[in-house]
Amino acid sequence: MVSDNKEYAMDRIVTFQGNPLTLVGRVLRLNAPAPQFKTVSTSLKEVNLSDFQGKTKVITSFPSADTPVCDLQLKEFNKRAVSLSGDIVILGISKDLPFAQKRFCELNNIKNVTTLSDYKYSSFGLNYGLLIKELNLLARAVLVVDKNDILRYMRIVDEITQPPNYDDVLKNLEIVLHNSVIPPKEQLPGHCKPCEAGTPALSKERIEKLLVEHHGWQLVEDRKLVKEFQHKDFAEAKYFLDIVALIAEEQGHHPMMTIMYTKVKITLTTHASGGLTENDFIMAKIIDEVRG
Repeated sequence: MVSDNKEYAMDRIVTFQGNPLTLVGRVLRLNAPAPQFKTVSTSLKEVNLSDFQGKTKVITSFPSADTPVCDLQLKEFNKRAVSLSGDIVILGISKDLPFAQKRFCELNNIKNVTTLSDYKYSSFGLNYGLLIKELNLLARAVLVVDKNDILRYMRIVDEITQPPNYDDVLKNLEIVLHNSVIPPKEQLPGHCKPCEAGTPALSKERIEKLLVEHHGWQLVEDRKLVKEFQHKDFAEAKYFLDIVALIAEEQGHHPMMTIMYTKVKITLTTHASGGLTENDFIMAKIIDEVRG
């Protein structure tokens, strides 16, 4: 799995006691830049992926620390962390409230796992495609993000009531530590940059070159990107729109979106530039990664 560079989409389904549940959010690629996210610490401070820059991150997500399997998951990672080097951090992320996470860690002497809550923004769940639609909880998964913030390993546990394969995680962690990868040469950054007045719009030649890489997006009036997304019903269309809105707010880039029964129409442009900038194409790529 570490060397695979395909989309990590699977069937976008996990089960709970055999009953299927749907994962929503972005579909990621291994060996590509890991998306930024914002969570809340047990001290109620905002914590981002960038706060662990330069360290190898083992990220384990779970539905709730109040369930037996999740309880054991945190305890097991806390125990195994003792043998890891100081430049490795283990992050435990769930949608439990920070107060509940803090209480759990104090009661169980969890000192080697940094627990973070996704309750406020759903940022981690949406950016990593691990939000369970029907429950609004996180799926059980383990990820490894290397020192260069490249996503190197990702395993989603198919059945929520089952634990992760800890030995597989540690085996692949060793592979990551001893086999660095060169970050891919992206034509565009993975995150929108703050846009100031006076930022020039892209040339027509640059727009046409980027447009080839963004399937389904139409160039309108030489200064807008437009695409329509079809859904099975109004509720699904609105849910998709809501997800895009949350991610767009986090990116600081705000598209025009209209919903017409089962269809969502999205228009991208940079008003400060009076036309298209790289931010519009970055946002278009992110929107295409969203599955709602």
